[in-house]
Amino acid sequence: MKKILISGASGFVGSSLNEFFSNDGYEVVAIKRDHLNDIDKLSSLLNGSYAVINLAGANIINRWSESYKNLLYSSRINTTKALVTAMEKCEIKPKAFISTSAVGIYKNDKVYDETTSEFSKDFLGNLCKDWENEALKAQKLDVQVSIFRFGIVMGKGGALSKMITPFKLGLGGTIGDGKQAFSFVHINDLLHAYKFVIDTALCGVFNITAPVPTTNLGLTKALGKYLHRPTLLPIPQFVLNLVLSEGAKVLTDGQQVVPNHLEKSGFVFQYKTIEKTIESLV
Repeated sequence: MKKILISGASGFVGSSLNEFFSNDGYEVVAIKRDHLNDIDKLSSLLNGSYAVINLAGANIINRWSESYKNLLYSSRINTTKALVTAMEKCEIKPKAFISTSAVGIYKNDKVYDETTSEFSKDFLGNLCKDWENEALKAQKLDVQVSIFRFGIVMGKGGALSKMITPFKLGLGGTIGDGKQAFSFVHINDLLHAYKFVIDTALCGVFNITAPVPTTNLGLTKALGKYLHRPTLLPIPQFVLNLVLSEGAKVLTDGQQVVPNHLEKSGFVFQYKTIEKTIESLV
């Protein structure tokens, strides 16, 4: 039985991947903190595995104090560094290593695919670049390395569960003027993207976003339509700034991103638009 190991397995995406691959006949093993703190133990766990999926990292939607920014950074960089160090010590290296990043690596002034080198120079952009660079070091170990740059993952849990409550109460609305880009992916497409990349032995950088990005206004209209609720109460941006400080950028400063690498490789998205995505989930 092929073994897949997941760091960050208890989160929304991690638990969804666990169920998905387990139902498909794989042995799925969660990488725990005590494994990450013991390189020899971690190396033994990774040895001979089919794939390693790296999802570990503190929740990005939070108030970004300096101490929390340090946690955001260390929880991603240190975990990735430990995984690559452990792989180096494996007698039989994992076939594939898929490490997470985010579309926050990009600027917000045009539509981006994986070929761009125009990256944001803010905290989130630099965090993503350092995160990816640590993961890419595994290329020297003859491991199939892929970077998945996530958009907002939409499923019955995760980000959508936090968004949907005010809409159900008739209190939903845009953030600010609603013009900011919103790049997203349906959880079902994300799960199948992992299987596709692993089984076809692809490597490189992949934007994990639906082919048709929307805006915050487009998201708001879709939620209102399928929940049959009004969307008349915009959330002023300054309120989010007060609550989340610099972390508000995740919600107020979106990127337009398209998944050219996946589509050109033959992957077909089931949920290409925000309307089809929301309809399937609510």
